[in-house]
Amino acid sequence: MRGEGYYDLLGVDRHASTAEIKSAYRQKARTVHPDAGGSPDEFQALRQAYEVLVDPLQRAAYDRALDRAAATASPVRARRPGRRLGEDPSFTAELPVLDPDALEWWDAAREKARAGDRAAPGHAPAALLLAWLLLVVLPIMAGALAVAVWLVLASAVAIWLVRQHLEMVRAERAVDEEFAGEVVFGSPGSEPDQWGERLTAELLERYLTRLPGARIFHGLAWPGSVFADIDHAVLAGRRLVLIESKTWLPGHYAADEYGELWRDNRRFRGGATQLPEALDAFRALLPGAEIRGALIVYPSRTGAITTDEDFDVPAPPMTPDQFVQVIGDWLAAEPARVDLRLLRKVRDQVV
Repeated sequence: MRGEGYYDLLGVDRHASTAEIKSAYRQKARTVHPDAGGSPDEFQALRQAYEVLVDPLQRAAYDRALDRAAATASPVRARRPGRRLGEDPSFTAELPVLDPDALEWWDAAREKARAGDRAAPGHAPAALLLAWLLLVVLPIMAGALAVAVWLVLASAVAIWLVRQHLEMVRAERAVDEEFAGEVVFGSPGSEPDQWGERLTAELLERYLTRLPGARIFHGLAWPGSVFADIDHAVLAGRRLVLIESKTWLPGHYAADEYGELWRDNRRFRGGATQLPEALDAFRALLPGAEIRGALIVYPSRTGAITTDEDFDVPAPPMTPDQFVQVIGDWLAAEPARVDLRLLRKVRDQVV
C-alpha cells in the first residue's frame, strides 16, 4: 500500500479517533463487501486495516513502523517543545447543567400537553359539549325551523368528534400495550472510546424526556444495513432528529450545505460524518416525516468547542447546550403526540 497504508485505505488521518475509524470502516464495508458486489481481496484488506487500527497496541506498533519509514526517507525534524497534539486518553468532557428558565420550550411543552395537544380522555367530551351548545341550544333559541338543519349538522360534528376521540384513545392504548411505556430504545456504545455516545444518551434523557411524546433511540442502522450507523435519534410526533456523537479536538467547527466539515476555517480531516447520506436514507424510509440531523461535539482534551450557528445545513456541529436549545425547541412543536407507525419503523432500525 502507498502513503500511510491502512489510514489511506479507510480514508482517515493518523489523528482519527477509534470511533471515527469504526465509522469509516462501516461506511466502506457496505460498498466493498462481496455480498454488495465488492472484491473479496479488497474487503479482506479493509478488514485487516480496521482490525489493526481499532486495536490500541497494534495501532501504536503500526504508527511506529510508519514513523521509522518516514525517518529513513526524510531528515528528522524536532517537535516544538510543549506542543500538545492529538487526543488525551484520560480526558472526558462533562455535560452542561442548563437553566430551564433559559429554555423557551421547557414549560411550553407541558402547557401544550395540558391544554389538549395530547389525545387524552376527557378532551373530546368537552369539545362535544361545546359543539352541542353552539349547534343545538342556540339554534333552538333562534326558532324551531332552524332546529332540524342545525341538529343534522350537530349530529355530524358529534359523530366526527367521537370517532376522533376513539381513534386517538385506541392509538394511545396501542402504544402503551405494544411498548409498555418504554421511552428509550437501544443503548449507547459501551467501549471506552465511546464515552461521547454515553454523554449524549444522558443529555437526551435529562432534557428531552421533558417532551411527553418524545421517544429516544440509540444505535440505528440505515435501511438494509446491519451496522449501528447512527448513534442516536429522537422522535416527537412526525419530527425525527438523527444524531452523531463526536469527540474532536478543541476548535471552531462548521459545516456547509454539502455536508463538508470545517475546523478553524480549514477543511476538517480529523473526522467525518454520515449524516447527509443517513438523512436521505431515512427520508426514503419515512415519507411525510420531518427529518433533520445534528452533530453533538465534545472536546477530546482540555479546551473549548465552538460552532457556527448555521443549524439548517445537513450535518451542523453543535455543542450540547446548543443542541438542547435548538433541537428541543424544534421537537417541542409536537411534544405530546406519538405516531405509532413512525415509532414502529424507527424502532425496527435499532441494532
